Amino acid sequence: QVQPVESGGGLVQPGGSLRLSCAVTGRTFSRFAAAWFRQAPGKEREFVAAINWSGGRTDCADSVKGRFTISRDNAKNTVYLQMNSLRPEDTAIYYCAARYGMEFPPPSYDYWGQGTQVTVSS
Repeated sequence: QVQPVESGGGLVQPGGSLRLSCAVTGRTFSRFAAAWFRQAPGKEREFVAAINWSGGRTDCADSVKGRFTISRDNAKNTVYLQMNSLRPEDTAIYYCAARYGMEFPPPSYDYWGQGTQVTVSS
């Protein structure tokens, strides 16, 4: 069973940085596309960033472009989200998702983590 597990969330002041990690176990990770989504209180879940199986292609939402960077280390079965210049509106639960295959971006994601809370506040 494939299981993404997020870590690295927490409380940070506006303008600060955090790095989220997502460890994916269960199958050959290098054959998975992966992504980060987030959901703020009272809002729908939204796409943040995605990366293809090799790390050679990425995509991100306009709201985080230039501030967030997605990357992966296939040797460690891990995807990262580096978040800089954080704003209060970035406060949300951040979810990691994965989908097996080379299609990018994938039409949907099959495997989801439990989420990690990110709070940006002074």
